[in-house]
Amino acid sequence: MVFKEYADFDGLALADLIRRKEVSAGEVLEAAITRIEAVNPKLNAVIRPLFDRARQRVAKGLPDGPFSGVPFLVKDLLAQIDGVPTGNGNRLWATRVAQGNSELVSRWEMSGLVIAGRTNTPEFGLTPYTEPGASGPTRNPWDLTRTPGGSSGGSGAAVASGMVPIASGGDGGGSIRIPASACGVFGMKPTRGRTPAGPFIGEAWSGFAIEHVLTRSVRDSAAVLDAAHGADRGSPHPLPPQEGTFLDACQRVPGKLKIAVSRQPMLGKAVAPEVVAAFNDTVKLLADLGHEVIEAAPPVEREAFSMAFLTALAGELRADIEFTAKTFGVKIRPGDYDASSFGMGLLGEGFTASDLITAHRYLTLSARSILGFFEDVDVLMTPVLSTLPVKIGALQPSAIEKKLLTLLGYVGGGRLLKKLGIAEQLAAQTFEFIPWTPIFNVTGQPAMSVPIGWSPEGLPIGMQFVGRFAGEDTLFSLAGQLEQALPWKDRRPPL
Repeated sequence: MVFKEYADFDGLALADLIRRKEVSAGEVLEAAITRIEAVNPKLNAVIRPLFDRARQRVAKGLPDGPFSGVPFLVKDLLAQIDGVPTGNGNRLWATRVAQGNSELVSRWEMSGLVIAGRTNTPEFGLTPYTEPGASGPTRNPWDLTRTPGGSSGGSGAAVASGMVPIASGGDGGGSIRIPASACGVFGMKPTRGRTPAGPFIGEAWSGFAIEHVLTRSVRDSAAVLDAAHGADRGSPHPLPPQEGTFLDACQRVPGKLKIAVSRQPMLGKAVAPEVVAAFNDTVKLLADLGHEVIEAAPPVEREAFSMAFLTALAGELRADIEFTAKTFGVKIRPGDYDASSFGMGLLGEGFTASDLITAHRYLTLSARSILGFFEDVDVLMTPVLSTLPVKIGALQPSAIEKKLLTLLGYVGGGRLLKKLGIAEQLAAQTFEFIPWTPIFNVTGQPAMSVPIGWSPEGLPIGMQFVGRFAGEDTLFSLAGQLEQALPWKDRRPPL
C-alpha cells in the first residue's frame, strides 16, 4: 500500500490511523521518506537522513504513546541523538558522534515519535536565516529564492512542505517563531524551564534558549509539550506542576481576554506595509472574537537593550568557538567557521568580563520591568518579523566584510571591532529584521507565532502572541480559537 494522503494529516491524526490499524507505522514512515526524497532536493531542509535508524526503530516496536509511529525531524543543534552527530551548523562538529540522548530526545521517542533525520541550522544557531557554510542554505517552500528564517529554518521548511507534521526547534532569540512565521506554520516558544535541557547542557544561551517543536496544527504542539515538559535533574529553572493538559487547553474557548497590541518595533525602526496590513486584520479578528483589544506595549530602551543582548550573544559565540577548538585539539582558525558567527565571536573576544556581567544585569532588570506590564493584560500581540522573508543571502556579510573578519581573526582584532563601533552596527542590522522576538527570550515568557497573515502574493506573515510567565495554556487556548476562526491547514506551498 502506498499512503498517498500522508501529508494531509497532522501528527495526532496519523497516530490515530496507526492505532486503528488503518495504516501501519511502517507505511507511514515510508510515505514520509518518499516525501522527503522528493521535496528535500529543492529545499535542503534535511541535511542528515536517518532512514535506516527509523526503520529499525519501527521494526523493534514503538512505545504506546500519543504519537506512536509519527515521523519526526530533529534540528541539528542542541538536542543529542545517541550515535548521531550534532553538527551545530559547523564543519568540525558535523563529524562528532553523540554519546547518548538528550533527556528531551528520550521524551520525544517515548511519546512514539520516530526520528527520520536532522534539519539544517545556521552555525551555532546564531542567525535569523539558515545559510551555513557547512551544509548550504535552506530555501523557503513558498518562494525558493527566500529564506525560511532561522535558526530552525530547516524544521520550518520541512513542516511547511509536508515532509513531516512535526519537527523540533530551539529558540534563543526567536528561532522557533521566526521560521514559523516565514514558513506559515505554528511555533510555540515555551516558558523558560518548561522543557529539559540536560544532561549535556546546563542551560542554553544563559537561559534565553529553549527547545520545542514547529507544527502544522496547534494541537500537535500542545500534545508534544504534554509529553515532553517537566524539569530534568539539576534544572536551573524548575516550574510548578502544570494543571491540566496543554492539549485540553487548545480545545477550550479562552473566554474574553485583555489583549494589548502593538505594531511599533521594539528594537528596530521600520515595518513593511504588508506586515502592517496583516497586523491590522488580526486586530480586527481579535475584536470580532470578543476580546478586549488595547494599543499598548511594555517600554523597551531600543539601543541599550539591543547592545546588551548582542553583548550576551557575543560572549556565548566566543565560548562556543573556544570550546570547539579545545574539543578538536586545534587552534582557532577563521576557516573553520562562518563569517557571521566568527565575527560575533571576535566581538565576544573584545568584550571584558565586566561588559558581559553589566549586559546581563541590564537584561535582568529590563525583564522585571517587562513582566510587570503583563500584570494588567493577558496577552501581547505583535508581528513576528518586520518584513516578508528576505531573499537568500540578503542578510549575509558582504565579501569585503568576510575578508575583513578573516584578517582580524588572524591578528586578534576583537578589541578593534569594538572600538570601530561594529557592535552597534551589527545590533542595528540584526534587530531590524526581528525587532520583537528576542525580548521574550530575555523575560522567559511563552510566545508563539500563529500563521494567520498572508501577503498579496501569498507569502506567510506570522503574528506573535506573548503570554504571562508559565501561561502557555492561555496561548494554546487562543491559538486554537484562531485556528478555528481562520484555518490555515489547507494552505500549501506551491511544490
